[in-house]
Amino acid sequence: MQINHTLNSIILIALVASGLWTIMTRSLIRSAIGLALTSAVLTMLMFSFDSWLAGVFELSVCAGLISVVFISTISLTQPLTKAEVIKHMKDRLERFMYLPFLIIIVGVGLSLLKVNFNFQLPSPEIETDARKVLWNLRELDLLAQVVIIMTGIFGVLILFREMRRK
Repeated sequence: MQINHTLNSIILIALVASGLWTIMTRSLIRSAIGLALTSAVLTMLMFSFDSWLAGVFELSVCAGLISVVFISTISLTQPLTKAEVIKHMKDRLERFMYLPFLIIIVGVGLSLLKVNFNFQLPSPEIETDARKVLWNLRELDLLAQVVIIMTGIFGVLILFREMRRK
């Protein structure tokens, strides 16, 4: 059990590191590759929790298809001038400078709260109603989905704000 916990901790650290690299890198191509890497690491975590179907979906759609679409789209855009790149890097650094600290604070806060998430898969004999399983037995999955949805909303808002500026 200790080996599994250690492996999951390593995967979580790799997930946070790849996610931070994805949003902090200045190159869009590197960000798209970082997104694929983050999805691949998330897939490992899903597999370690025996979420095979979700892991296969994450690997094939998010790490594969979405990354290909992003890289294709990026290759069709016009490159920035050197001055635009420098300005963009400064703006991005100012915008995301506190993000690593925020992630550490949230992680420490969750560990200090000693939130007890159920990491065991529910037995089919216990409950078959999907609503009860999701709300009562799979709280961590629900929290992860909320975080992913909020991240997507945050990203779209930033994208629209950038488009309005231009």
